[in-house]
Amino acid sequence: IENLPCELQRNFQLMRELDQRTEDKKAEIDSLAAEYIESVKNMLPEERVEHLKKIQNAYSKCKEYSDDKVQLAMQTYEMVDKHIRRLDADLARFEADLKDKLEGSDFENPGSRSLKKGRSQKDKRGSRGRGRRTSEEDTPKKKKLKGGSEFADTILSVHPSDVLDMPVDPNEPTYCLCHQVSYGEMIGCDNPDCPIEWFHFACVDLTTKPKGKWFCPRCVQERKKK
Repeated sequence: IENLPCELQRNFQLMRELDQRTEDKKAEIDSLAAEYIESVKNMLPEERVEHLKKIQNAYSKCKEYSDDKVQLAMQTYEMVDKHIRRLDADLARFEADLKDKLEGSDFENPGSRSLKKGRSQKDKRGSRGRGRRTSEEDTPKKKKLKGGSEFADTILSVHPSDVLDMPVDPNEPTYCLCHQVSYGEMIGCDNPDCPIEWFHFACVDLTTKPKGKWFCPRCVQERKKK
């Protein structure tokens, strides 16, 4: 994402320029309208038509600038959204790799497993008759035995789907059968008339992208009916 700030700055600069052009055209339209109202009585019919065409052309140009600005804003939103999806996917892969490494290191170190087992039995004995709590003496042992995995456990506790629990922009579009915002890996329906278009892998029972064309459950049912 290192190029994202530069791209955003360039797009915002173009939007500012389009804004300025639109304001200039609006000022020109006001000037032409005032001139027309002031001298319309003394104008010939051809001159009136020509003057009105000037005003109409200025309005058309103003609308063109506004449409360009809206299109640029949509492209900017899609660009940021694409980076967010990629980051979500990378985060999910990072969590899976980290989990595999931790499981592998625990499997290769039987001594730490036996120590953990002895400690867990001690915890069970100490928890009889009262709520279990972690003493201050257990904390350094945990850090020493697991080699920093306490921090990793905190990371792994965040699942990609937990993105839904984070504060969401009310203006952000929703997708999929679950009507939620985009997160993690998503797949697009190959039906050009699909009303939803994008779906989360988990919601359509996918783990990898299938080969060839893919149609969502709704479009499959519609195709079967036809």
